[in-house]
Amino acid sequence: MRAGLAFLALVQAVVGGWMLLAPRSFYANPWVHLHLPYNGHLLLDYGAMNLAMAVLLTIAVFRRAVVVPALWVYLVHSTLHLAIHIGFAGQLPAGQSAALVAALGVPVLLPALLLVTRRVRRTPRA
Repeated sequence: MRAGLAFLALVQAVVGGWMLLAPRSFYANPWVHLHLPYNGHLLLDYGAMNLAMAVLLTIAVFRRAVVVPALWVYLVHSTLHLAIHIGFAGQLPAGQSAALVAALGVPVLLPALLLVTRRVRRTPRA
């Protein structure tokens, strides 16, 4: 559980830090811009949100009471993020689109798996 939370926190910190420190570099990544106009303000806001989520996930590594809410917050975010990118998938070549959808599926599956694992471990045995 802790390793999964730490991994999610690290990913959010790296992505959020990249957006805040080098938003144009982040935007220029072919996996990111999806042919939308550059919006530095939006990237900075989203980078700040990613860092805030990294903080919540890091707290969850050390505080059991925060684990379930942190995982639900991340699951909602990652599911909507995946859905948004699926909507833009037609703007990318088929192979790149499939790879992006697969890559964005992992952040949906990991918190879901952690939530199920936590639930199974907490279920009383007969």
